[in-house]
Amino acid sequence: MKNVIKICIALFLGNFIVFAQDPVIDGIVTEAQQNSQLERLAHELMDVVGPRLVGTPQMKNANDWVAGQYAKWGITAKNEKWGQWQGWERGITHIDMTHPRVQTLKGTQLAWSPGTGNKGVSGEVIIFPKFDHYYDFKNWLPNVKDRIVMLSMNQPTGRPDYNWEEFATDASFNAMKAERDSLTIAWKQNLANTGYSNHRSIAGLNRAGIAVLEAAGALGIVSSYWSGGFGVNKIFRASTEKIPTIDMDLEDYAMLYRLAVYGDTPEIKIVAK
Repeated sequence: MKNVIKICIALFLGNFIVFAQDPVIDGIVTEAQQNSQLERLAHELMDVVGPRLVGTPQMKNANDWVAGQYAKWGITAKNEKWGQWQGWERGITHIDMTHPRVQTLKGTQLAWSPGTGNKGVSGEVIIFPKFDHYYDFKNWLPNVKDRIVMLSMNQPTGRPDYNWEEFATDASFNAMKAERDSLTIAWKQNLANTGYSNHRSIAGLNRAGIAVLEAAGALGIVSSYWSGGFGVNKIFRASTEKIPTIDMDLEDYAMLYRLAVYGDTPEIKIVAK
């Protein structure tokens, strides 16, 4: 057995020496260590071209950039058409609270969200009340007309769990988790009582539920899909066809939510192009 191990080691070292002495491999290693263009290429692709959502001009720009970069290196490359895609480009998103005071809020439109144009949309934001049954939701629906609907649960904390574990006492950490679990269960049940629940969607409602809000005259949808990290939300696609859907940072969303709960009738203006 020992002789077999020695033979394997010898073969491995022998192959390694041959591998290391290959001039092609040596050239690659030299390029990587002494002439790396990684930082410049990453800058051009991620900073200049930016996010490359399917169907956006940025995706086409990225394709053209890659082909052009290969050409500079003397490598033949060209773009080939592959499928037909819905076109969309993220423009400016600007959100302001206009009542009970003025404050610019942080957020962005979801992918494929309908735009508002330069004028934007303005209205009072409202939250879901408690629904015991589908009929309660149907009876409440007229309240969304000419208002902006908040669809996400108000998170009790914006600190990730690891931060709580580091700085909180065990008692306060456990109390926070118990409160959050209780709120989450109640929120999901309330959405289920609407008859349009989909826990895997961003706003907790399925497409039919979003369509119902649109048909009832809502001006827009506001969600806040917190990732569990400091100041980081998950941004996916909108389900609306005519009105904007935006994702708002957790802290600003929580402030609007509290204002609505306490009856301060918060109003916001959304410009999403």
